Amino acid sequence: MGGRGLLHELSLISIGVHAFGVLGDPVRRRIMELLADGEQPAGQVAAVVHVEFGISQPAASQHLKVLRENGFARVRAEGARRLYAVDATGLQEIDAWLTGFRRFWDQRLDALATELARGKRAGTTPVTTGAEPAADTEEGT
Repeated sequence: MGGRGLLHELSLISIGVHAFGVLGDPVRRRIMELLADGEQPAGQVAAVVHVEFGISQPAASQHLKVLRENGFARVRAEGARRLYAVDATGLQEIDAWLTGFRRFWDQRLDALATELARGKRAGTTPVTTGAEPAADTEEGT
């Protein structure tokens, strides 16, 4: 079993490194954000990244191709248009890789939920630790 576990871990590491390599590019991350809002025509995606990053339509098409070939986007034809959408396959691979790290934030989220529940029961607002003053403080104090 030990060998199988090690191979599984190495496989997840390889997937994680590959996926983060694909999404390491800010243009591709922005394209994913656009696609997260729903299916988008390739031309519209290219127009947005042209404005935001100054890249050409062929360069945007290349980024879409990389996302498609690596399981992050899918495409379908509608007449002459190509409509792109998020493909969950690549994101599921990242999710699987992140499983080993969830304990680092799950405990903190559980603690936050507990504190919020305590505040509700007590009828108070939890104390904030940020540098900003609480919004309900009086002005001038």
